[in-house]
Amino acid sequence: MRSLQRPGRSPVLAPHGMASTSNPLSTQAAVTVLQNGGNAMDAAIAASAVQAVVEPESTGIGGDCFCLYSKAGSDKVIALNGSGRAPMGLTAEWLLKQGISEIPQQSPHAVTVPTAIDAWVQLNRDHGKKPLGDLLQPAIGYARDGFPIGQRVEADFAASRELILGDTDLSSLYLKNGDDYKMGDRFINENLATTMEAIAEHGRAGFYEGWVADDILRKLNALGGVHTQDDFDAAVANYVTPIKTNFRGYDIWECPPNGQGVIALMLLNIVSGMDKFGDHPISLERIHHEIEAGRLAYRDRNLYLADPEFSDVPVTAMLSSEHADFIREQINPNKALDTLPESTLPKHKSTVYISVVDKDRNACSFINTVFHNFGAGILAPESGVILQNRGQGFVVEPGHPNCIQPGKRPLHTIIPGMATKDGKTVMSFGVMGGEYQAFGHMQFLTRLFDYGMDIQEAQDTPRFMPDPFSDLVEVEEPISNELRDGLRALGHNIQPASKPIGGSQAIFIDWETGLLIAGSDPRKDGCAIGY
Repeated sequence: MRSLQRPGRSPVLAPHGMASTSNPLSTQAAVTVLQNGGNAMDAAIAASAVQAVVEPESTGIGGDCFCLYSKAGSDKVIALNGSGRAPMGLTAEWLLKQGISEIPQQSPHAVTVPTAIDAWVQLNRDHGKKPLGDLLQPAIGYARDGFPIGQRVEADFAASRELILGDTDLSSLYLKNGDDYKMGDRFINENLATTMEAIAEHGRAGFYEGWVADDILRKLNALGGVHTQDDFDAAVANYVTPIKTNFRGYDIWECPPNGQGVIALMLLNIVSGMDKFGDHPISLERIHHEIEAGRLAYRDRNLYLADPEFSDVPVTAMLSSEHADFIREQINPNKALDTLPESTLPKHKSTVYISVVDKDRNACSFINTVFHNFGAGILAPESGVILQNRGQGFVVEPGHPNCIQPGKRPLHTIIPGMATKDGKTVMSFGVMGGEYQAFGHMQFLTRLFDYGMDIQEAQDTPRFMPDPFSDLVEVEEPISNELRDGLRALGHNIQPASKPIGGSQAIFIDWETGLLIAGSDPRKDGCAIGY
């Protein structure tokens, strides 16, 4: 239990249903759906739609979606991969002929075919109780009538100013008379409201056909993109078999590649044999060992992780105890490893995560993203849709497992999580923050299960993150100068975090008391609410 005399907040407890998201308006929308008879899937979709409006820099209907779902508290976890594919007309050879050896963020070639809406439609059809059109109404209302800009959203908007200025359509909407939007300013996106109304009325066809698809394709093609209507027709999310490992008696479930959930599980396998080094995770020895484990695990990610339909991803070997032992043995307790080879992969950054559990204990772990803040920085003007830049997850290097190919899905950073034990789901959880997500799953779970923190404390505790592409290690402000100096003495390149590291939400099901216990990351504007 935290000291009640120190800053922080307590876990949220409720007997019936619970939602936890990174925005209060999204959380409230989800709880309202639950109270009106919807289930966890309905609530998650409604919340995600609201977040597509109120956190447009982090997510949107022009992005991607992954979901883990368990029904009635069972340990039978369902996984859906709603990540987009490269257009069929785009190849590495073509890009190289254009002089493009690395895909820029603000480029039509960074835009894989958005697949979130197809994912929503399938999940609603297969697991929801309420009509999709009803679930979209809160989001439509906020888009048409406006919503107040939150503190974190203001900061994200300001940090993206140069990107916003790079697209006339984007800047005309997301700048206020040329200035940044501030906390409390009312923001309206009427065109996005109209697009969501089309989806509410026509379902999948409201996005992938007709005037909305025409608007998106017209914008991309005008910029040199090779996307076609056939690409949009073929945009389909896929049910996949989730992967798992056991950590401290809990089965931890993740979506399989092309997402980086396998790296989260690999990190858990590594730290399962690691010393705690005391009773708190923010110690010199523990931080050093976690940093080294992260550097080695992300090295493997950059070498092997790709779309399994196109490349052989050695998931079984990566999750073996032998591989975890081998990585753990490489960690020198007295010195940071020599600089690892620099990866050719680009960096990844933004996402929103939603956790919902309903009265029947259906549990939904739901994550939706446009990748970097404001995605590709490209707005389709008539539809109000911001397009993601997931294509930056590819490399333009023929022969590399993650090289861009027609119809291929890129290395994906977003990963919902689920924990089960003794035949029941016990927790829906997730971490935002691009590269950090796999490392963040490990940090959250070990702080919860190894150090005995409550579900809120485990998210509040200061974070650090080794950059997968260099020897840089970012640390958050509360980590002391003494610890930073100690890490530097071990050979780590310690730098202050440029912004809060990640974000997270989680809901724990206490089967003995029947209560739901939730936490929500203070690094975002959101909260957990139950009833």
